Amino acid sequence: MRFVLEVDLDAGALVGDRRGDELGRILRYWGGSMKQLPLNPGDRQDLRDSDSTAVGEWRVVDA
Repeated sequence: MRFVLEVDLDAGALVGDRRGDELGRILRYWGGSMKQLPLNPGDRQDLRDSDSTAVGEWRVVDA
């Protein structure tokens, strides 16, 4: 089983000189939320930036 997190660094609020700040915010949010999720194969959720624009996803897949 694999956990995959993909973020498009050329989308939404990730574009520009604050890319690192925005990516850090996304990673902190999801890092803290992982303990509340079952994380079974097929589970997935969209990742959104601070403007609620979809910029990626995480998913659990069979390896």
